[in-house]
Amino acid sequence: MHEKKPFYITTPIYYPSAKLHIGHAYCTTIADAIARFHRLEGDDVFFLTGSDEHGLKIQQKAEEAGVTPIEYTDKIVAGFQNLWKRLSISNDDFIRTTQKRHERVVQEIFRRIYAKGDIYKGEYKGLYCTPCESYWTEHQLDENGCCPDCHRPVQEVAEEAYFFKMSKYQDRVLQYIEEHPDFIQPVSRRNEMINFIKQGLDDLCISRTSFNWGIPVPIDPKHVIYVWFDALTNYLTPIGYLDDPEKFHKYWPADLHLVGKEIVRFHTIIWPCILMALDLPLPKKVYGHGWLIVDGDKMSKSKGNVVDPIGLIDEFGADAIRYFLLREINLGQDGNFSRDALIGRINSDLANDLGNLLHRTLSMTLKFQGGVVKAPAGESDVDRSLKEDARETVAFFEKNMEDMQLSLTIKKVWAFISRANKYIDETAPWALAKDPAKEQELANVLYNLTEALRVISVLISPFMPTTAVRIWQQLGLAQDFASVRTEDIEQWGGVPAGLHVGTPEQLFPRIEVEKEEAAPQSAAAKQEKKEKKDKKDKQAQEALPEGIISIDTFGKVQLRVAEVKAAEPVPKADKLLKLTLSLGEGVPERQVVSGIAPWYAPSDLVGKHVVLVANLKPAKLRGVRSEGMILAAGDGKDLKILEVDMPAGTEVR
Repeated sequence: MHEKKPFYITTPIYYPSAKLHIGHAYCTTIADAIARFHRLEGDDVFFLTGSDEHGLKIQQKAEEAGVTPIEYTDKIVAGFQNLWKRLSISNDDFIRTTQKRHERVVQEIFRRIYAKGDIYKGEYKGLYCTPCESYWTEHQLDENGCCPDCHRPVQEVAEEAYFFKMSKYQDRVLQYIEEHPDFIQPVSRRNEMINFIKQGLDDLCISRTSFNWGIPVPIDPKHVIYVWFDALTNYLTPIGYLDDPEKFHKYWPADLHLVGKEIVRFHTIIWPCILMALDLPLPKKVYGHGWLIVDGDKMSKSKGNVVDPIGLIDEFGADAIRYFLLREINLGQDGNFSRDALIGRINSDLANDLGNLLHRTLSMTLKFQGGVVKAPAGESDVDRSLKEDARETVAFFEKNMEDMQLSLTIKKVWAFISRANKYIDETAPWALAKDPAKEQELANVLYNLTEALRVISVLISPFMPTTAVRIWQQLGLAQDFASVRTEDIEQWGGVPAGLHVGTPEQLFPRIEVEKEEAAPQSAAAKQEKKEKKDKKDKQAQEALPEGIISIDTFGKVQLRVAEVKAAEPVPKADKLLKLTLSLGEGVPERQVVSGIAPWYAPSDLVGKHVVLVANLKPAKLRGVRSEGMILAAGDGKDLKILEVDMPAGTEVR
């Protein structure tokens, strides 16, 4: 049994000045995958996300929209919560800084630090960036005299304000960071923070009087508390800082604050100073992940390349988006989002590798054993190899997920999925099924494949929770998936003998990609381009030896796996059968006429997966329309249609 321990993980609380984009979805999906892993380990997880709703920028946006600030934030925050629901985010609480529970915490923290003598009233003169809600000194500005974070102009402000004596804690924070190398990750962020502190910390302005959208200073109501002092303390509110000491003691200090690299400074310098003033322990780790860029360029409204995750979820499904973000990007580094790369991953990793493994396993179990998984007995070398790979993959998963190596872990799990697909080719169950003497060997193979999928469904659950449950249900496993733990897959053999598997359903349909022109073209321009290409292809073909074709010529032939749904003789034609073919869900059925009647009765063909030439020009045979051709091998005396153990619609190449 694993030791059960509390695990408290947080995302940043996002600022509701606009809708969330794919970068926010990336951060929250990372946190969700880590939280789900720790639940699998049996830990007592508390996962927090939320919204940071105060400040001048929100007040200005609300005024522009002609609504109150809370009306403005209510609408946008509802969009946040809808996105997290659509993305299968499993947060335990959602904190809003406008909630009364949080206002009480912030005001009490102000009182305690003020009573300690670490907050004083003064006058602030300096440079302020409204979009970032940040104060800067002259020497901190960029080369254009703008905010060093967002590179927009700053304003000179002067007003009465309360200050937090951050300078008092400078040496303590620096010492803590140097003595706790794991506190700030990755190392590059840690080095940046050490250098920043060594330049000297100014006292922090923590109140404003020039606007009123914020939590009032409890001892001076004409002031509102500065947004970062308000925002950072959100991590204390939901775990009972003021009202539930037992809960607070259980979860604090936080195990992980996951933040974007641009706000590491606030979480590793300002936040530790506040906690030291409160005599509270510091969080165990602050991890600054990289930015998500789009097709090699940073997202910005002006460039028009901000990606809305809701549209992607509608088109491809949440699990596909989660998989791509977590697999494609090494945590801590900047990562690139590309629609083409996403579609490539869906087709290769999800449809071909994972989807086909499940479909083939269930189809063969239904076809060869009536859908019943029989008890294994004995093992071959290839069986032993598969089991060893499974054990190694589970161990790798536990160690590397603990170390937050998400991308590396996913790649290892997919290597095991590829191994299981190779196991099918190595054992050839279709051949074993033809030999009654190999019945037990066949039973072993199908058992091992079912067990491999049981293990895989658990291993992918932090990344693709909906798909994991769908696999579990198609396998017909009785255990409630929510109760499954990592220890349940550490030993091989969890599938009960006699299990009745379900009917295979396609997990991820392949996405057909049509190459689009960079710019609209006239019909004449398109025709001219086609004629040039045809001429070039003809010249290339003529240059080849007789009987040899180019790869371009072959590439024009579209081959697809098709399932025979119905077959019947063509009237007054001894050799012809009319076949109704399925190319997968959502694709219109095809009618094909084939000259295979001398070798096949119609009833023999139903259910077979054949190879179709899908882009052949339609023709009429004996008055019946034929939309393609199925492949067969024959010597004039005997003929066999080409069968493929793959789902309908799969591309043959």
